[in-house]
Amino acid sequence: MIASLTGTVAHVGLDRAVVDVGGVGYLVHATPATLAGLRVGETAGVATSMVVREDSMTLYGFGDPDERDVFEVVQTVSGVGPRLALAMLAVHTPDALRRAVAGEDLAALTRVPGIGRKGAQRIVLELGDRLGPPSGLAPAEAAPSAAAGATDHSERVVEALAGLGWPAKQADDAVAKVLAEAGADSVAADEVASTLRAALRVLGGHRG
Repeated sequence: MIASLTGTVAHVGLDRAVVDVGGVGYLVHATPATLAGLRVGETAGVATSMVVREDSMTLYGFGDPDERDVFEVVQTVSGVGPRLALAMLAVHTPDALRRAVAGEDLAALTRVPGIGRKGAQRIVLELGDRLGPPSGLAPAEAAPSAAAGATDHSERVVEALAGLGWPAKQADDAVAKVLAEAGADSVAADEVASTLRAALRVLGGHRG
């Protein structure tokens, strides 16, 4: 099994990246937060989890081993596969998931596209304390702001939301609302993850 990769970033896409290790390009699926930290042409290291099926072997990449471990543990819940597990980590940090499960916060869990109330109840019931306690207090999420000369990554956030299952129009409206509240008109590369999570909170508030 491949537990980690260190190499040159050859490509960064909407939901995946290619890491060149010794002349071999490894395709790695990842969350927007992980992808936002990768730069084409630079050396990067990612913790990885390999999911083996009869007809495929798929690598998932993470910013640190803790995120990878949470990804693997949540898949032990019936009905949770790698795509849904990755969506959970796109919406919540590992500690946020731990708090949601420990506090039986169904509202937080149902913010993840593909998880309804019954699914959230099943996650809480089956995971129990298997994720362990949160490592610390929740870090304050940086409010999106437009840095001088920053590249506009708003479209990338909208595409990520669409990839998680939200209609493009709703996703676009949610991102626009987040930016308006932050007094910004664009998203910088290092703000993609925080903007995505803020937009998901907006969309979660409209659900149901």
